Amino acid sequence: MSTVIPEKRSKASVKKQGRPSDPVKRQAIVAAAARSFFDAGFAASSIEQIAADAGVSKVTIYNHFGDKRALFTAAVELECEKMRGYFSLDDMPRGSIRNRLMAIGEGMAAFLSRPEMIQFERRIAAETEREPAIGEAFLKAGPWRMKNAFSAFLAHAASIGELIVDDPDLAAEQFVSMCKGMGDLERRFGADVSEETSRHRIKGAVAVFLKTYGAEADHGAAPRA
Repeated sequence: MSTVIPEKRSKASVKKQGRPSDPVKRQAIVAAAARSFFDAGFAASSIEQIAADAGVSKVTIYNHFGDKRALFTAAVELECEKMRGYFSLDDMPRGSIRNRLMAIGEGMAAFLSRPEMIQFERRIAAETEREPAIGEAFLKAGPWRMKNAFSAFLAHAASIGELIVDDPDLAAEQFVSMCKGMGDLERRFGADVSEETSRHRIKGAVAVFLKTYGAEADHGAAPRA
């Protein structure tokens, strides 16, 4: 009677077979971390609790991210992905450049005015006083990346003749600042900002922006004496 010897599987094949679960685990970890950081802040969030919420071990989190700050960065990036969709050329609503800028402004206002985002920014600001590196990590993972995405959108619009923009980074900052107006500060200090007020600000921001950077704007006009 012959004996069938089971084929040995290499370590590489075993590892490869287990890979499909890694993205699922990573997604669960980042989602749990985002909830914890937004609800409790960076300092009060523990790797142990995040691991329990995600249904994984602490070792798994360290294997995926290395440390708490890298996990924080991934969580902020996850939240900002929701906003960066408004800057994607593939997902951008069709229509005039005016309509697209309105959509971006309204999406940005809706994103930043969420109660959990306002609470999160307050906590990050407070924790940055104790540990400045947390503030820098937040800026790199969120606002700066979003600015780069919007700058790329403006540069593309200029390349196809919809805008005339020499400095997309500066133009991006100007547009965002005009859209937020006092609303960002008012929400942070507890004032209620109505959708009507927010839309009025954004509409004005788009009008001023296109007056300056629109392809049909009079860029060569001499200033009045």
